[in-house]
Amino acid sequence: MSTVIAPVNAVAQLVVRPLEPTIGAELSGIDLRQPLGTALRDEIKALLLRHRVLFFRDQPIDSEQQIAFARQFGKVYEHPTTSRVRAGVPDSHRISAVEARQLYNPTSGRWHTDTSWLVRPTWGAILRDIDLPPTGGDTIWADGHAVYEALPEALKQKIDGLYVTHDFQSSLKRAGIDYPIVAHPLVKTHPETGEKIVWANWSMAPWVVGWDRADSKALLDELLGYYARPEFQVRFKWTPHSVVFWDNRAGLHYPVTNYGDYPRELERVLIEDHEALPH
Repeated sequence: MSTVIAPVNAVAQLVVRPLEPTIGAELSGIDLRQPLGTALRDEIKALLLRHRVLFFRDQPIDSEQQIAFARQFGKVYEHPTTSRVRAGVPDSHRISAVEARQLYNPTSGRWHTDTSWLVRPTWGAILRDIDLPPTGGDTIWADGHAVYEALPEALKQKIDGLYVTHDFQSSLKRAGIDYPIVAHPLVKTHPETGEKIVWANWSMAPWVVGWDRADSKALLDELLGYYARPEFQVRFKWTPHSVVFWDNRAGLHYPVTNYGDYPRELERVLIEDHEALPH
């Protein structure tokens, strides 16, 4: 069921269509090329916290407009290893199929969240299409709080207080960057919603700190099985001029690489962690 929220951009109305019970909503009636204004920005942020990932279609924005949209929600983060879309635009990043094939484990490693290797990871990400394959290339987002709530009580108690590594060393070293391996709580509390989130990054060789490697793998494989359950997911089929805005803290996402050798390309802008929205 769609819900009309409020007048938008002085010409239309924001329509919200939830896609799954706990994750994903499609928003229409808005022009992302135009400034939002404080009230609309705050409404979108509230919807993001509620639905975890927001989808916009038919938004023919360019790099500068994508960056301007992101800046209304916080400071843009310049990723140190991801390729730039083009020279002179350091705030947006090229997400290419060619690079992805080099980064991700072909089995489980695609379930990840962006920049979790940082002490304070980026909280938000905005992604738009540049070059899509004729078919395939969906992206899946999963609700980390729904995953946590589905765990048996004994498993919740088992993972409470554990830390897991987010090891991005190989990519950082190739870029000449010296940064320590970071460990985050395996169960994180979302700073704005207060929800508990199962939070690991299977693209970064996760290891439960202090555990035997085999025991760590067994536990993380068990948790990965929950993330793989479709009832906790929303799957997005890209169409030209799509824009996706998600909360990195709320769960994980998975790029589906079922399009052969096609050079699929997207453009991403990341938003730094923050204490409050800009005024």
